[in-house]
Amino acid sequence: MIESDRELSSIMQELWDSDVNRLQPGKDYMISLQGKAAHSMPLEDLNDGAGSPLFTFVDEKIFKKETFLAFISLLDNYVSDTGEPEIVTPEEVAENHKFLDCIIQSPTMKIAHKYLVEKNLSPENETKFKEQLYRIWFELYARKGASKPDSSGFEHVFVGETRGGRTVIGFHNWIQLYLQEKMGHVDYKGYSVDAHSPQPDENKHILALQFSWKDGIKPKGSIFIGVSPEFEIALYTVCFLSSPNERVKVQFSFYDVEIVCHHYNEKHIGTTYPVLLKYRKPAQ
Repeated sequence: MIESDRELSSIMQELWDSDVNRLQPGKDYMISLQGKAAHSMPLEDLNDGAGSPLFTFVDEKIFKKETFLAFISLLDNYVSDTGEPEIVTPEEVAENHKFLDCIIQSPTMKIAHKYLVEKNLSPENETKFKEQLYRIWFELYARKGASKPDSSGFEHVFVGETRGGRTVIGFHNWIQLYLQEKMGHVDYKGYSVDAHSPQPDENKHILALQFSWKDGIKPKGSIFIGVSPEFEIALYTVCFLSSPNERVKVQFSFYDVEIVCHHYNEKHIGTTYPVLLKYRKPAQ
């Protein structure tokens, strides 16, 4: 591993260890992997590798925790179609700020903030750091083909968008996936594996999968499962600010992972998600 990867791996392990709100597989939630997703084209012809939902159980008491509550309040603030300008109401701006206020106080974000300050990548002042987070995650920009601001890092990564009504883009968050599946808007179609990727494991926290959402299809997506919102914001923000590469390999817990993080105009997150490379034995 190259030096920066080792350093990032070390901070990722700290973030992972500090995530006190992470759910335990088999205890706080259960998933059912079922079959492997098909990857034939056209997308309309994809066979369903899973007859049942992905989530068989989630202990929703966790959603009453402050950061989860603040996160969930943001999920209905967006129009999913790219090309449709986003109208942000004062109430929604207040919800964005409340979410950031909540997560900034979490142990995980405090570790990320301290690391970014040491690297001269973020301001030490908490208010200014929050402004930086707001710009990265919530400031609107025009996605490809749109004339007016129609997207943000948060909407793309955590909520999901549709392009042309048929293709789902972004949507890399397990809470949104669970809630949308529960409402009948998501149909899980099976797990995704290729020749180089490990077999998925219902007791691990990273999964590649295929699903449909509303009228669109996500042919292959990759998500963390069971982690807290503050963990994902912390991890992705650290990758975005500290790595000029749009793909960075890190090791933490049981995972060798590539974090994909595409920048938009160097100011915003275009997309970001984990790609599981292999399972590993954690260092003792």
